[in-house]
Amino acid sequence: MTPLDAWMAEHGARLERVMDQLLPPHSQFPVRLHTAMRYSALSGGKHFRPLLAYATAEALDIPAGRIDPLAAALELIHAYSLVHDDLPAMDDDALRRGKPTCHVAFDEATAILVGDGLQALAFEVLAQHPALDIGTPTRLRILARIANAAGSRGMVGGQAIDLESEGRSLNAAELEAMHIHKTGALIRASVVTAGWCAEALDETREAALDHYAKCVGLAFQIHDDVLDETGSADEMGKNAGADRARAKSTYPSLFGLAESRQMARSLVDEACGQLHSLGAKAERLRQLAEFVIERRG
Repeated sequence: MTPLDAWMAEHGARLERVMDQLLPPHSQFPVRLHTAMRYSALSGGKHFRPLLAYATAEALDIPAGRIDPLAAALELIHAYSLVHDDLPAMDDDALRRGKPTCHVAFDEATAILVGDGLQALAFEVLAQHPALDIGTPTRLRILARIANAAGSRGMVGGQAIDLESEGRSLNAAELEAMHIHKTGALIRASVVTAGWCAEALDETREAALDHYAKCVGLAFQIHDDVLDETGSADEMGKNAGADRARAKSTYPSLFGLAESRQMARSLVDEACGQLHSLGAKAERLRQLAEFVIERRG
C-alpha cells in the first residue's frame, strides 16, 4: 500500500463514520427510505470530492474536524447524483460500485426519493452542523457555492446537456462545457469551499486552488471517458462501454485514446503547477491529481 493509498483509506473511513452518524438509522420511520439512503450513501466508492476537501485542509492547516461536515455534504450530493443518474429515465444502469443500483435493489420511486433525501440532508448539514466552525457569512458563501455547483448551472445542467446530446456529435468546446458542468463544478467547489474554511486565505492562493481544481475536474472526466472504453466492470464497479452503447460523445470518440490520455496528463501537470505557493503541505493535492489519471475505476 502506498502512502497515498493509506491516507485515502484513513480519510475514507473517517468520512464513512461521519456519514453514518448523519444519516438517519435504518430503524427510523420511514424505514424503507432510510435503509435505501444508507445503502446508496455508505456503499464505498473513491470519495474523491471529500478527499480533495481533506487534502486542501492539510495544505492550509485547517483542522480535519472542521472539514468533516463539508466532506460529508459533498459526498451526499455526489451519492444523490449517482442514484438519479442510474435511473431508467437517465442512464438506466444496473450496477454501481459493484452492487445493484438503488432502483434495482429497491424500486424506481424509492430511488427518486433517496436522491431527494440525500440532497436535502447535505444542505441541512452545511446550514447548521456545529463542527463546521466558521462564521455565518462564510457558511452562507459555502452554501451558495455548492448549491450553484450542484444545480442547473453546474452538475444538473451538465447531466441535462449529456442527455440532450445522446445520438449526436459534440465538438470539442461543447464536450468540454458539458464536462465542466457535469463533473468539474462539484470537484472545483470541493477544493474552493474547503479553502474558505481557513482562518485566512489570500486571493493568490485561492485563485491557485481554483485553477488546480478546474484542471483536475476536467482531467477526471477525460480519464472516465478513457476507462469507459478500456476498463472492465470488475475494475470500475459499473458496466463498461456504456457511453459507446448510448452513442454519447466522449473524448476518445472525438480525439482517440492516445490524445485523450495526453490531454488528461497535460491537465494534471497544469494543476500541479498551481500548487507551488502552497509548498510541501500541498503534497496530497499533488498526489490526488496524479491519482485521477492512474486509477482503474
